[in-house]
Parts: sequence; C-alpha cells; structure tokens
Amino acid sequence: MFRCSASCCEDSQASMKQVHQCIERCHVPLAQAQALVTSELEKFQDRLARCTMHCNDKAKDSIDAGSKELQVKQQLDSCVTKCVDDHMHLIPTMTKKMKEALLSIGK
Repeated sequence: MFRCSASCCEDSQASMKQVHQCIERCHVPLAQAQALVTSELEKFQDRLARCTMHCNDKAKDSIDAGSKELQVKQQLDSCVTKCVDDHMHLIPTMTKKMKEALLSIGK
C-alpha cells in the first residue's frame, strides 16, 4: 500500500485530484482486509458470547429451581470452560478462512 501510494506521488504529470484518487485506490485492499478480519473476529466473539450467555441462563434456571450456589457455580464454570474449549477448536479453521480470503484480496 505504501509503495503504491508513493508511486502515485511520483507521477509529475498527474493533477492533485488524480494523485488523491490513485492513493485512494491503493488503500482499498487494506481497507477490505481490515473489514474482513474485523468481521470474522466479531462473528467469533458473538458466537462465544452466545455460548456463555446460554451458560448464564442455565445457571439462573438452576438457582431458580433451588440448586445450591456452589453446585451452580461449578456447573457454570464447567459450561463456560466447555464454550472456550469448543471455540478454541474453531480458531484454526477461522484462521485458514481468513488467510484464503486475504490472499484473494491481494490478487
């Protein structure tokens, strides 16, 4: 991106507007890459948050049903740990997907 932008400035025949448009075109792939990574990470965080919310709901239901606090805390800890473990296994696939998408942006 920086080399591309620098080459835009080297064109002595270009008007200021043309240089600006050239630089904007140079920034497009970076903006697309940032948007892609942000979107994938947001989806991952949303999925993890939904899982932990499910754990919280189960814990509240257990408290309402009269379960003991220590038992509910252990159940909650176990549930959240499972959420994290399950989502840790998704990271390699997510990373591969992002790498493939980022490579296609560069082309």
